[in-house]
Order: sequence, then structure tokens, then C-alpha cells
Amino acid sequence: MNKTEAIDSEVADLLPLVYEELRRLAAAQMARKPSGSTLQPTALVHEAWLRLGGAEQPEWRNRAHFFAAAAEAMRHILIDRARQRRAVRHGGGQQRIDLEAIIDIPIDPENDDQLLAISEAVDKLALEHPEAAELVKLRCFAGLEISEAARMLGIPRTTAYRRWTFARTWLYRALRS
Repeated sequence: MNKTEAIDSEVADLLPLVYEELRRLAAAQMARKPSGSTLQPTALVHEAWLRLGGAEQPEWRNRAHFFAAAAEAMRHILIDRARQRRAVRHGGGQQRIDLEAIIDIPIDPENDDQLLAISEAVDKLALEHPEAAELVKLRCFAGLEISEAARMLGIPRTTAYRRWTFARTWLYRALRS
């Protein structure tokens, strides 16, 4: 077996484990939603998996790199879905949202206005503070706890808490303006 075949075999063994963890996170996130949601965890994970490359997975530097990409893919799936539904409703009417009420609970994939407002704010945050934006994506869109997100980002938990506090304040201001 040459080196390429060995790496392919190793990736094939690891992907089901990572996939199951993604599915578990998505299921936990979706379990907090009101029943009647049309988006199922398996569908979200499958779509994210396909966007990440499906069977032709790129070379992931490490577990954190994979989960950051997966969180971003899930974010885009939810945002695309929200935009699509919102367009169907002919404008949907924007509303102000209280960040304090939503940032500590998972994002509701059925609330299009909330998803779009937060996504736009996170994009702006990423321009100025990319590390804080990555933490928000992992917390809000992948459903990770602070300690899990800190591990994924390779930062101390205290740094993650500090960035989380900063990001919440920044997003609150951005969403209020």
C-alpha cells in the first residue's frame, strides 16, 4: 500500500465518525426547535456534507478545520433556505431582534428574519474580527458549547469566553443600528 492509499484508507475510516458527530450536533440543535420544523438534522448534515465535497473530501488540516468548514456550510444552507422562503413571502418585513434573547439559545432555522439579520451581522464582524466571527459560527450555527468551540479553535476556554462576550456585544450593537 502506497502513502496515498494509506491516507485515503485513514480518511475513509475517520469520516463516518466525524459525520456521526455532526449529525449528533445537528440533532441536538434541532431538538430545541418547536415541532413542525420542516428541516431535519439528517437533511442539514447531508447537505453540508455534499457542500464540503461529499465522497471527494478536501484535505482537512485537522478536526477544527473540518468543523469550521462544516459550521460555515450549515450556516450557508440555513441562510439560503431562509432567503428562499422569505422571497416567497414577498418581502417578509424585517424586524429588530433582541440579541440577548437569541444568542444564548440556538438559532431558529425557521425564523428567516433572525437568520438573515444574524448572518449579515456575522459577515460584518468577520471583516473586523475574524476570530470572534468563527466562534459565533461554531456556537450559533453548529450548536457547540463554549468549551467545545474553544477546543475546535485551539484556544483556551477563557479566551473563548472573552471573545464570546465581545462578539455578543458587537453583534448586539450591529443589530440595533
